[in-house]
Amino acid sequence: MTATTQPSRQNGQEQLLTPGEVAALFRVDPKTVTRWATAGRIGSIRTPGGHRRFRESEVRTLLAELTNDVNRTA
Repeated sequence: MTATTQPSRQNGQEQLLTPGEVAALFRVDPKTVTRWATAGRIGSIRTPGGHRRFRESEVRTLLAELTNDVNRTA
């Protein structure tokens, strides 16, 4: 993995992102990220309180794939 795609780790566990953090990376509204998770476009984890969290590695992989798709069609 490169430095930009390597997931952050805290205490040996992968970093989890909030919908707002994911939305900022994709430049979309947090509700859009929630809809993506509901539709199965991106995996999410539910906290005990019912909030969604997203694995940073999965988010960055999806972002890289989408960026590559845009660059190929441009």
